[in-house]
Amino acid sequence: MPKDLFENVCDEKLFSELFKKHSKNLHDFIYYKYGDHINPKDQVQEAFIKLWDNCKKTPLQKAKSFLFTVANNLTLNQIKHDKIKLNYQQFKTNDSTNQNPQFILEEKEYLQKYQKALANLTEPQRVAFLMNRTEGKKHKEIADLLGISRKAVEKRIYGALEKLRKDIDGI
Repeated sequence: MPKDLFENVCDEKLFSELFKKHSKNLHDFIYYKYGDHINPKDQVQEAFIKLWDNCKKTPLQKAKSFLFTVANNLTLNQIKHDKIKLNYQQFKTNDSTNQNPQFILEEKEYLQKYQKALANLTEPQRVAFLMNRTEGKKHKEIADLLGISRKAVEKRIYGALEKLRKDIDGI
């Protein structure tokens, strides 16, 4: 008895028969067209998964065409992805720096001097200075946050700068 034209492939027995009937041909199609490096078994599995996901929309007569089209598209997408990966791998990143060990040592020493000098500031000077230099706040914003005048903020920041210049040689 002929099958109905609109019968979908959601029936497990029917789907199993489709797999047995078309999986070998689909594998060979992908293998012959693109080679073994694409891993045709994976593409066949993915095509059948897509068929199962769309089983209610796919009539039995169009199942074979659906499988071959999906497998071909999946393979083409895989090839594109592999090309992108290859281009990315060929792109060399420069992880090395041009800094010599002496520069790195001096930088560490300077950082220690800076931290020690910051610790020697009064708390109001340190707070105003760090809000300005590290957080990038303007004098007016700091004055509003601390509840003091703008002139007081300026005096604290400039006092902190003077003290830092004195404590750290070479600035």
